[in-house]
Amino acid sequence: MLEEWFLGFVGADPLVQALVGGLVIAGMNLAGASLVLVWRNPSQHALDGALGFAAGVMLAASFTSLILPGIEFGGRNGLFEVVAGIVLGVALLDRADRWVPHVHVLITGRARSDQTVSQADLAPILLFIVAITIHNMPEGLAVGVGFGSGNVSEGLSLMLAIGMQNVPEGMAVSVAAVNAGFDRSSYAVLTGARAGLVEVPMVLLGAWAVTVSGMILPYAMGFAAGGMLFVISDEIVPETHAHGNERVATLGLMAGVVVMLSLDVALA
Repeated sequence: MLEEWFLGFVGADPLVQALVGGLVIAGMNLAGASLVLVWRNPSQHALDGALGFAAGVMLAASFTSLILPGIEFGGRNGLFEVVAGIVLGVALLDRADRWVPHVHVLITGRARSDQTVSQADLAPILLFIVAITIHNMPEGLAVGVGFGSGNVSEGLSLMLAIGMQNVPEGMAVSVAAVNAGFDRSSYAVLTGARAGLVEVPMVLLGAWAVTVSGMILPYAMGFAAGGMLFVISDEIVPETHAHGNERVATLGLMAGVVVMLSLDVALA
């Protein structure tokens, strides 16, 4: 039903489908970022539960919509190709994480030891926003690869999955900006929105790449999955377990897995 409606509205061009998918997930990031306008003081308990839910959605989507379909598409060499993609995705995100701590020089124009107090206080939140922006890249790529593969149901499943997890992620960025002293109604929301806008070009890149050469599809699926799994393990889970809210974060993750599995079955 949803697939038929989507095809009737968007058409059969994978690049157009990917563009619409990118706009949807970026829009849901904006919706999450805008929650700070109405939910003015979300507790850390609630944020950890919401981010746990996002991790669960990403975890299930990595396997049901990327890794397993990639192995099936690759045939006899599918496992090798997907694993190679996973390794590349993890390696890229690992290098990006090593680059992020040095962004303070670009942000402030000075080394840490030469920062003023206000700059030193501001740098962590700006680095957090940069990190979220970088980590949104494999999510956008995943949606693009899904639509570029020609399997509209997989693309829709990934679009909805990434969109759902973008809501708490966008909210987390805006809350962090508010806590750093930025204006709630302008800068905080725009910061959250900007963190998700990187997904639109990545969606188009992923769709274009697999459309040009179907041979790279298993690698691309593995690459996107590896990036998302790295973000889950290296960033989201440690963050949600750092404030004494391990139980609610774990329950949120389980709920996210169940919702994504149900969504995947419903769109199959």
